[in-house]
Amino acid sequence: MKAPLFTNDAIVFGILMISLGFVFYTESKTSGFWHKFYKIVPGLFMAYFIPAIFTTLGVISPEWETTSAAGEVVKNKSQLYYVSSRFLLPAALVLMTLSIDLKAIFNLGSKALIMFFTGTVGIVIGGPIAILLISAFSPETVGGADFDAVWRGLSTLAGSWIGGGANQTAMLEIYKYNPAKYGGMVFVDIVVANIWMAIILIGIGKKDKIDKWLKADTSAIEDLKQRVSNFTQSVKRTPTLTDFIIMLAIAFGTVGFGHFAGAYLSDVFASITASMESQTWRNIFSFLGSNFFWLISISTIAAVILSFTKAKNYEGTGASKIGSIFIYVLVATIGMKMDLTLIFDNVGLIAIGLVWMAIHAGLLILVAKLIRAPYFFLAVGSQANVGGAASAPIVAQAFHPSLATVGVLLAVFGYAIGTVGAILCTILMEIASKV
Repeated sequence: MKAPLFTNDAIVFGILMISLGFVFYTESKTSGFWHKFYKIVPGLFMAYFIPAIFTTLGVISPEWETTSAAGEVVKNKSQLYYVSSRFLLPAALVLMTLSIDLKAIFNLGSKALIMFFTGTVGIVIGGPIAILLISAFSPETVGGADFDAVWRGLSTLAGSWIGGGANQTAMLEIYKYNPAKYGGMVFVDIVVANIWMAIILIGIGKKDKIDKWLKADTSAIEDLKQRVSNFTQSVKRTPTLTDFIIMLAIAFGTVGFGHFAGAYLSDVFASITASMESQTWRNIFSFLGSNFFWLISISTIAAVILSFTKAKNYEGTGASKIGSIFIYVLVATIGMKMDLTLIFDNVGLIAIGLVWMAIHAGLLILVAKLIRAPYFFLAVGSQANVGGAASAPIVAQAFHPSLATVGVLLAVFGYAIGTVGAILCTILMEIASKV
């Protein structure tokens, strides 16, 4: 938590952009070392990994502590991830959804939902199985009594990995885990979720081989991509400054409305849920009090409505490309949150998290193999659970910008079932911890 070399966000943003510039420049090489390198490692992974290296080396950091002249410890935090997730992400979703073909999205069929629910089941059963396995080697790791019980802390991971931040907070409220130890669970969440996301990003570079092994039918996905590509070509023209300004006006105007309406709706629903007599129901619907949930939902709905207007023609002037730029900036800020040395801290809890995530992954692979689901559905179904609305669109757009909306829709659904699924998982974890 000590201060990094650079604490000024303007400087840190410059470093992140230089990192992205390096990735795109080297990825554009058509021969030599870099050409061979990016055949193995996808550029999106490098956009995530390089900032993680800078954080690990202490060059930059998402959070750090300083000591004031009075001897008080002051907590500091970079605002880059907040700006990227609250401004650039919803703007990207708007720009990449303008040209959406809803009919083609629906033609993707039921496999997307099957893989999403498989990911949810993997989290629900993964927690208790991980506790049983780790307890055989290190019972003290999964022990604790009363409000220090590890299963209570792990309930917050279940909330985060099925839904999101609001669901995670709800689980903390329900099971009253010791707040002094909660930071350790947040740490496991960040480390394990980021390791898994890195693996998924690497898998995207090998998606054709994976789909071949899965014997997957990718025709519906390819049809959607082709439809969007054909539409883009039909409206393609040289963009003018006016085009760029109007596209940004549409994107950030929608984001502004999303923040405005989201703040209002979150307050309204927070009041409604607070008035519910049942504590259980209050916690189940706690996600409705999240500004971020409403921001993403409103931005996506508004973009879908705009796709039925002439605004969709801005795909021909590069709307989805601008959206992709915003997504890559978000990826870099997410990578910045990962300190690789933290993997070796608190090894016991990390082990639980890794085993838990391995079960989630294994179940997804098994079901994908059985129903011949494409890797796209596996990757996005997993991230819609584990990563939520911040990372599911990143993974989806890596396959094609037109697919980002699929990630958003599944992630929003994850918010809705997150607390219920996490409660079921926690009940099983409590039982497992007492076996």
